[in-house]
Amino acid sequence: MKKRIYRKTPVKHVSSAKLISQLGNGRAVFAIDVAKTDMVAAFVGLHREVVQTIAWKHPDESPLLLGLLRELTEAGVALEAAMESSGSYGDILRHQLERAGVPVFQVSGKRTHDAAEVHDGVPSLHDAKSAAIIARLHLDGASRRWLEPPPERRELMAALAIMDLFQEHEQRMVHKLEALLARSWPELPTIIDLTSATLMALLERVGGPAQVAESPEDARRLMHGISHGLLSRDKIEAVIRSAGTTVGVELIAEEVGLLSRVASEAHRALLEFKKAKARVEALSQDNDVAHLLAPHVGKATAAVLIADVGDPREFDSTRAYLKAYGMNLKEKSSGTKKGQLSITKRGPGRARKYLWLAVQRWVKKDAIARAWYEKKIARDGGLRAKAVAALMRKYIQALFHLARGAPFESAKLFDTSRLALT
Repeated sequence: MKKRIYRKTPVKHVSSAKLISQLGNGRAVFAIDVAKTDMVAAFVGLHREVVQTIAWKHPDESPLLLGLLRELTEAGVALEAAMESSGSYGDILRHQLERAGVPVFQVSGKRTHDAAEVHDGVPSLHDAKSAAIIARLHLDGASRRWLEPPPERRELMAALAIMDLFQEHEQRMVHKLEALLARSWPELPTIIDLTSATLMALLERVGGPAQVAESPEDARRLMHGISHGLLSRDKIEAVIRSAGTTVGVELIAEEVGLLSRVASEAHRALLEFKKAKARVEALSQDNDVAHLLAPHVGKATAAVLIADVGDPREFDSTRAYLKAYGMNLKEKSSGTKKGQLSITKRGPGRARKYLWLAVQRWVKKDAIARAWYEKKIARDGGLRAKAVAALMRKYIQALFHLARGAPFESAKLFDTSRLALT
């Protein structure tokens, strides 16, 4: 290993002519350790040694960097960029590199971390060393082409971000509402669900228990109207009674205002969430793959799977598709010790969450899946989570073929002769 191999040169002091002579006209790797502002990258030639490590401030000095790269490519250097997936911080650079004609490849952050000690015998990891490891991993073939998502997928991603924004806000307000009602009107959530628009509207427009008890007719009309007549008369009367007999702490005027304001925010967030979800579902109907998945997983879930994991048709095998979800299996065994198989979870958590919900619905309505699920639980000593994970893996394989036009048939996913179905 060369001495001071990790020394960084500011981009404004880099000589493009010297760099061109060192890299030559062949293939070269520009490996980037992405950060919020302090970016570091290594130039590595086919001899697999770092030619130069550079540093720059993003975004102020990024135009200087792009100018340097342009000079290299114009001089005949066949540059390939490699970087880790680092949230949104690397997106601008990735976009600009692709525009400049430099192909970008993605390297797993886990692989970079694991290779730290193998690279130079030292377990430490810092930006310059990370860049060198990323380059080495790319040259070893441990990377994949990183293309910008197509416009329809970006639409889904943006719509889902809006939906999540309002859902998270609603959940925060519901938690605050729960705490306030636990002190002032603990009976109300036992009659009407906390997430109900009827409960939120009642607290927002009428007020706390004292105000409801003083204006029972207003409260009745409001609850009947907001629920579109779906809330039973018995429940409405139970709410009115509890308002007059609650064991909660009597609220002063300012506290009634607080309760009303929190309920108002929760109600607004709920309505906005429903609008955002409707938009997501509409977009999923316009997406040809999501349209195929939606009848089986639901419109919102189909949108999440396409946005977070991608089009199943882009994957070469079910194994690759499972890995994208983080549902591939890992094992840690040594000598006579046999480790347990478990899923890696190195994929988008939101996609696994929505898939988990889809599998729960599948088990309830599909006799074959339910029979296999129950036998699996019995074999594993009552471990339900393990059975659900196994079902999720089967479901992902079904979605892989479903996106290619195959029908969804549970009988093809299980050995039905062993399930004793009638």
